[in-house]
Amino acid sequence: MGVNWKAFTNQVSHYESFVLVSHIRPDCDALGSELGMAEVLRTIGKKVRIINAHRTPPALQFLDPAANIEVLGDDVEPEDIKADCIMVLDTSAWAQLGDMGDVIRAATCDKMVLDHHIGEDDLGAIMYKDYQSEATGHLVVQAADALGVPLTRTMAMPLFAAIATDTGWFRFPSVTPETYRVIARLIEAGVMPAEIYGDLYERDTIGRLKLRGLILSRTEAELGGTLMHTYVEKEDFEKMGALPNDTEDAINLTLGVEGALAAVIFVGQIRGGFKLSFRSRCSMDSNEIARQFGGGGHKAAAGAFLEGTLTEVKERVLPVVREAMQKAVAEAS
Repeated sequence: MGVNWKAFTNQVSHYESFVLVSHIRPDCDALGSELGMAEVLRTIGKKVRIINAHRTPPALQFLDPAANIEVLGDDVEPEDIKADCIMVLDTSAWAQLGDMGDVIRAATCDKMVLDHHIGEDDLGAIMYKDYQSEATGHLVVQAADALGVPLTRTMAMPLFAAIATDTGWFRFPSVTPETYRVIARLIEAGVMPAEIYGDLYERDTIGRLKLRGLILSRTEAELGGTLMHTYVEKEDFEKMGALPNDTEDAINLTLGVEGALAAVIFVGQIRGGFKLSFRSRCSMDSNEIARQFGGGGHKAAAGAFLEGTLTEVKERVLPVVREAMQKAVAEAS
């Protein structure tokens, strides 16, 4: 079911000020959706702040040249956050909100969520969700249309990046004819795809390249080459001269192996534990697996987080993935 845009616009009209929030370890869809929505709301006269629990990764700072995104604890304290409404974008899970989750719990103002992920926690918010949408950035374009706001280049650039990255630069099955129609509108608004591609994929550091090499060298194949898995430990970032966000998209490289249908990557976190990322190109449901570990996402791509050592985490996760893959392969045969 799609978003009830009439209800969405009615709710937005009741407020004068907004705080926009997205998930920890923000990616392009999170940041692009926030920046695009902020411009849409400002166009209709609303006061807007963007406040996240985690700082924007250096590689994605080009999305926010004016440095509009504030960071909780660095730029603003919880007691200074005031608005008529808190709007959460690109997540519906408490675990994904980090310390901003405590701010949202304590806030007495209204809350609303705009998201495309399957599954949700009770955030005490009115939910506006479309599980069929390939990116929350696409939903922000629809929000602009519903509010009667014409797209500008300032809106279009981060929204293009949001949609392009969440579809693997238009490679994933979530892409539809409507995806390309929206992308055409963003280009007409002034987006230069080559520039965004260059900012995203042609500014690698030596550390990022070395880290990717390490990730690929650790890749293991199972179940006749249909399942790939690899890992990064937190110490590897310093050893390689890389940053935690340099693992972005690395899991998709493992799916480049002929015959690979699913992949898992275990990424050590600086504060301990492991971020899990799942990818599927078959009937294996990444979201269902991730939800077993407190995470979520989509059938083709999902994530979660677990405390523990690498061995402990792998021993919990891989048997579940193997079972799901064996079932998927059996169904296909």
